[in-house]
Amino acid sequence: MFVVKVGGSEGIDYDAFITDLSNHNNYIIVHGGSSELNQVSTKLGHPPKFVESVSGYTSRFTDRKTMDIFNMIYAGKMNKMIVEKMQQININAIGLSGIDGRLIEGKKKKSLKVIENGKKKILRGDMSGMIEKINHSLIELLLQNGYIPVITPPAISYEGEAINVDGDRCAGQIAVSVKADQLIILSNIPGLLKDPLDESSLIKNIKIEDIDYNIQNYAKGRMKKKLLGAQEAINGGVKKVILGDARIDNSISAALNGKGTIIE
Repeated sequence: MFVVKVGGSEGIDYDAFITDLSNHNNYIIVHGGSSELNQVSTKLGHPPKFVESVSGYTSRFTDRKTMDIFNMIYAGKMNKMIVEKMQQININAIGLSGIDGRLIEGKKKKSLKVIENGKKKILRGDMSGMIEKINHSLIELLLQNGYIPVITPPAISYEGEAINVDGDRCAGQIAVSVKADQLIILSNIPGLLKDPLDESSLIKNIKIEDIDYNIQNYAKGRMKKKLLGAQEAINGGVKKVILGDARIDNSISAALNGKGTIIE
């Protein structure tokens, strides 16, 4: 069993990714949709706002209007696009957000502590949260009946509100829940790079005890969350995490064969 998370950044080849699924079995898909969300929210007159936490992680500020657009893109357009393409090659996929059946549940943050113009600031009105529970029995029910789950944020709070959670950390928690052997995180770069502008600077192997060092010294932007998700997955019992490239043909097969950054 493996969990594969395919990102939502520009340049990802979803057709090639889905074609490669035919070469594998016993997996779960988690996906994002950030680029599409940025474009649509801008067209709708509500452009994205990103904030940096005091611990140095970048995240999307998600007010109610952003959450409505988020659901439209992630749980709507992106999720059903992937499911449709999988059905076209006879993979019996079923698409779910974390809201459905309380699949991904967590605690809504009361406020965000961020750095803005070099100063600490508290923001309110953000609909984001931290994952605390995965509905393992629902996932098992689907798998046992021959369905391939295609899962996307948002999650749901204990109060029943949609909450934005990080997709990479979400994939890591799902991998822990189903006791996956491997977690594959695919994005629009080859893996962790020493120099973000030089794809030949790929770091090929990272030991679990060195993740914090790599987060502090090499990871930029959203790559920090990918490494954090990898760390949480391995600490939860997943044997190996691969950061791979979703722009290439056979991206899943390539990652399983050692192409990318391997963390174990």
